[in-house]
Amino acid sequence: MSSGPRRKSPQQLVAESGADLEGHGLRRTMGLFQLVCFGVGAIVGTGIFVGLSDSVAEAGPAVVLSFVLAAVTCVFTAFSFAELGSAIPVSGSSYSFAYAALGERTAFLVGWCLLLEYGVSVSAVAVGWSQYVNELLDSLVGVELPAALSAGPGDGGVVNLPAIVVIMMAATLLVRGIRESATATAAMAVLKIGILIAFCAIAFTAFEDGNLSPFASQGLGGVTAGASLAFFSYIGFDAITTAGEEVKNPRRNIPIAIMICIGVVTLLYCAVAVSAIGALGADAVSGKPAALSLIVDQVTGSTVGGGIIAFGAVVAIASVVLAVMYGQTRILMSMSRDGLIPKVFERVSPRTHTPVANTWIVATVFALPAAFSSLDVVVGLTTIGTLATMVAVNVAVVVLRRREPGLKRGFRVPLYPVSPVLGVAFCLYLMYGTGWTTWVQFAAFLAAGSLLYACYGRGRSRLVSSAATGPAGPESPAG
Repeated sequence: MSSGPRRKSPQQLVAESGADLEGHGLRRTMGLFQLVCFGVGAIVGTGIFVGLSDSVAEAGPAVVLSFVLAAVTCVFTAFSFAELGSAIPVSGSSYSFAYAALGERTAFLVGWCLLLEYGVSVSAVAVGWSQYVNELLDSLVGVELPAALSAGPGDGGVVNLPAIVVIMMAATLLVRGIRESATATAAMAVLKIGILIAFCAIAFTAFEDGNLSPFASQGLGGVTAGASLAFFSYIGFDAITTAGEEVKNPRRNIPIAIMICIGVVTLLYCAVAVSAIGALGADAVSGKPAALSLIVDQVTGSTVGGGIIAFGAVVAIASVVLAVMYGQTRILMSMSRDGLIPKVFERVSPRTHTPVANTWIVATVFALPAAFSSLDVVVGLTTIGTLATMVAVNVAVVVLRRREPGLKRGFRVPLYPVSPVLGVAFCLYLMYGTGWTTWVQFAAFLAAGSLLYACYGRGRSRLVSSAATGPAGPESPAG
């Protein structure tokens, strides 16, 4: 029994998952186009359709700079994800990268934080979907769902029924197979990009320079606070790496898909922000959950355009639920494969080649907060948890460059080691901008994860059982 953190080498992770073959019972059905659409599907949703108003409330017209700052943070980290995704193409994403570089305990906490990014954000996204469902119903037939059935107790309702419905619809599609899920996600991604472009075209017809003044009334602090909120709009791009065992030629396609997604989404977000504020001004956008529909209604003088935007939001947010739930189930599958959580999460149906039980458990667990909580409760905690995992990924690149210089990499981080260091710095800067109350919540969340690992994961780790039946290799000490 050697001392030091338990680790799995990248080669061991790839071999155990079958990632260079068919991947632990999963099938390789996604090509590059589908993977890009999957990434866009995971990113573009509640953050821009609903969260834009919150970012504008903090930064005013300078929210454009907030989106750019959040994008820069993502770009540096995206380089790291691209390198590790091409070198370790497995379903575990950040969790598996941390396992190879930083050890089992850190990997477990990264996986625990991913419950915030992938799991809790599903609940937040579903709440945003409910808001736009009501907007769409109002535009189409002039009625809305009663407040008791369309909002949680914190928002004046009883249960958020639409939020439950969208999660269960996504789960149903996911258990049918990855081919069906990828096709649906691709169609929804193309549709929502088209609708956001149409929004920009309409909003720019009412553009007035004066609406952008004063540009940065809240100063750098407002831009930073806005960026911390705007970062929620980018959450999901790393979900591309969770498809490592179901993508054709993952060592090539994963890095390309990540770079394309970040570029497309950043341009789209900045255009939406500029056109929205330029049309009506920051005050009209701030604090309006369905701001995009409101802007189109006022610019066109009709509810038809707003109804189309609401329809786009309904489609967009549904695709986020689908893509993010997919990522969550694959993370849990990898953790279960390593023995750190119960075995039920790693079982793959021989008929559909999907983790059926895993998917329904995730859907059930995260439908509950979606039904009874509000969006604002989880956005800050989700953001800081995601940024923490990104810090780990940037550090993992540096560690593996030193420990595994000969590792096969389909993509290498440019300007190494400056890029991963800047990735860490930008992530920490945005984490600082979330506020001290979020830090306290996050500390409590990490403490709970550490306790869970100590009580369950540490003793049941597959590395422990393998050490008991044979000597541990140099890359996977069992101490």
